[in-house]
Amino acid sequence: MLGEQIGESNGKRSYRKVVSVEGGTFSVEVSFESTGKVLGVDTNELGTYCSHPRPDGSLYGEGHGVLTTADGGVATWQGGGVGKILPTGAVSYRGAVYYSTAYAKWARLNTVAGLFEFEVDPQGNTHIKLWEWK
Repeated sequence: MLGEQIGESNGKRSYRKVVSVEGGTFSVEVSFESTGKVLGVDTNELGTYCSHPRPDGSLYGEGHGVLTTADGGVATWQGGGVGKILPTGAVSYRGAVYYSTAYAKWARLNTVAGLFEFEVDPQGNTHIKLWEWK
């Protein structure tokens, strides 16, 4: 069951890089930086994911990243999701992330599956919403 919203951030795609083109398909690596809140704490986030098209035209991606706070808090995440390229050139993903942290304010994240919506508009602006999966 979808639980409470535990995070939201806005940012910018920093780069895209084609990492392979084999067998008529391709893989693209993307990095982004964002600022927002997770469990009420202000964050800076840096993430990278690699995605590739599937036979039906949808996308599959896996990534990892790090969240930091002004008072020294750190959490890492790994996750994956499915998405699509929209007619405008925007990209939209839905998926799950899993956290690891020793930061006391985010201790709860160690036992949370976070479900996300990740949107990238045609100009590379990102918007992420995160919910707890109960």
